[in-house]
Amino acid sequence: MSEPSNLVYTLHVNGHASDVRDAWLGESLLYVLRERLGLMGSKGACEQGECGSCSVLVDGELVCSCLVLAAGAVGQQIITIEGVAPAGAPSDVQQAFVDAGAVQCGFCTPGLIMATHSLLERSPEPTEYEIREELSGNICRCTGYGRIIEAVQRVAVARRGAQ
Repeated sequence: MSEPSNLVYTLHVNGHASDVRDAWLGESLLYVLRERLGLMGSKGACEQGECGSCSVLVDGELVCSCLVLAAGAVGQQIITIEGVAPAGAPSDVQQAFVDAGAVQCGFCTPGLIMATHSLLERSPEPTEYEIREELSGNICRCTGYGRIIEAVQRVAVARRGAQ
């Protein structure tokens, strides 16, 4: 990796402007989120966009942050797992994952929760097939996905009932 330059840019992460200093232009968004901004929720596993553990929302689009150049996200709204709900108050999706027992080792959980938020924004009443299709980019080695799908379905039903 090249030596950092004196480059400074600002990212808008979880509703806050965060300066990134002495950066290298080739740094991934995942690296910057974790190593420069201290947001450790997004996980680095495959570093190839195959596992989904680093998923974040950039201007409302679900992306693998390991594949996005951080400097390329300037001017865009970035939401990480830390930004889906206020600190200490889980989102309905996070709570459903806990209630359904969809969290085991937890490594894949942040990416799955981000994917679920994205799915339910676009499709408030997804079928099981849609859930499976949308979450297929997230690898979980512990749960077998049954409880994860149940968690997504719980949120969809609860949101329908709240309307």
